[in-house]
Amino acid sequence: MSLPLDGLSAIVTGAGRGLGRAEALELARLGASVVVNDFGAPGRDGSGEASAAPAEEVVAEIRAAGGQAVAHLGDVADHEEARALVQLAVDTYGKLDILVNNAGILRDRMVFSMSESEWDSVIRVHLKGHFNTTHFASVHWRERSKAAGGPVYGRIVNTSSEAFLAGSAGQPNYAAAKGGIVGLTTSTALALAKYGVTANVICPRARTRMTEDVFAGFAEPDAGELDPLAPEHVSPLVGYLASPAAAQVNGQLLVVHGGMVAVVERPRVAAKFDTAKTVFSYEELDEVISPYYADRPPNETFAAAEVLTLKHG
Repeated sequence: MSLPLDGLSAIVTGAGRGLGRAEALELARLGASVVVNDFGAPGRDGSGEASAAPAEEVVAEIRAAGGQAVAHLGDVADHEEARALVQLAVDTYGKLDILVNNAGILRDRMVFSMSESEWDSVIRVHLKGHFNTTHFASVHWRERSKAAGGPVYGRIVNTSSEAFLAGSAGQPNYAAAKGGIVGLTTSTALALAKYGVTANVICPRARTRMTEDVFAGFAEPDAGELDPLAPEHVSPLVGYLASPAAAQVNGQLLVVHGGMVAVVERPRVAAKFDTAKTVFSYEELDEVISPYYADRPPNETFAAAEVLTLKHG
């Protein structure tokens, strides 16, 4: 019996630990050959002996389970490193079929306290990192499609966050980057559909090394129980979106955690105002818009804070 991803190759960025690791293991379990990307060179253990980089450890796990995997230790926010990453997949497995963008960092601070470097570093890793790999993967798929004279197989799964949906006050850099990733995804979905490629974005909630401070107040699971915030709640959705079964799913945003997947609807126009003249004046805008907001809850904004209340059951 064949597996859903048999014969397909995948890249997972930021896959040395946490969500990316779980996603790489799941794709391999479903039959994909995986390039495990994580930025960082091998280190030294307590005895001074050389130790494997996290990406290499995940590769070893996949191979021990009978799968195929190679490691890439470059920085996806570096344009040329991203080119090399995609090329590694093509050189190793003959083609690239699946791209899962997960790599990220946190530099949390209120907007009035945030430094330029804290802003730039988060935007660089998350948003530019997603663009870099998407760019080179899309070039690969477009060239293959032209050579084939028709659509090819391609799947992109990007990683946004509820911080973007709900408006996280202490994460302006992270929320902005994650919002940008949603825009990148919907644009990519439309641009690459004719080549047979889908692009979707997930907002996962998971307890990882990166988010340990964020979820410090959430209860730990009892012994023998799976943590509701375990990355293993997220990885099956990534496997599904990467599979042939999800061919009709494109340009979508899904929230996933703790045994729950929610499809988030696109923004809709709530109200429309037309000038009674040729051009709106300040006075006319005050007359038509101010009453509309007069009875609205004062804290209701474009942010969808209700997503934070979603749970299984």
